Amino acid sequence: MKGMTIIVKKTTQLIAGMVFMYGIYVIVHGHLTPGGGFAGGVIMAGSLILITLVNGGDFLKLIKEESGTTIIESLATILVITIAVSGFLFGTKIFFNNFLPKGIVGHLISAGVLPLYNIFVGTEVAASIFIIFLSLIIFKEESKE
Repeated sequence: MKGMTIIVKKTTQLIAGMVFMYGIYVIVHGHLTPGGGFAGGVIMAGSLILITLVNGGDFLKLIKEESGTTIIESLATILVITIAVSGFLFGTKIFFNNFLPKGIVGHLISAGVLPLYNIFVGTEVAASIFIIFLSLIIFKEESKE
């Protein structure tokens, strides 16, 4: 795949960064506003998918991107489980226990471990959805041959 015209590529370069940053905003402010890890992860994956669609890509590069994304997904999942289990160590022997200070209600640094869950779940969701997209493209390319 060669990709699309230069106009579409340049427009996408401008828009995809803003969409990705909005996904990060939704994740970070997930404990204060509607949204959170899943919604922000989907938005971030949408920006990555947009870039992949516009620029195209050959088959071998997509396989490398899929393996790199799989590592990120696995690492984010391990971090979520680690924080959940750490409630046993620092808390009252409760799974997913909040062991960090809660802070002041309404401020960005509040809600204890909930923002950390949002960040790692958002990373995992973005990587998972991007892996699914890349797998579908790779399957399509393999079926052509």
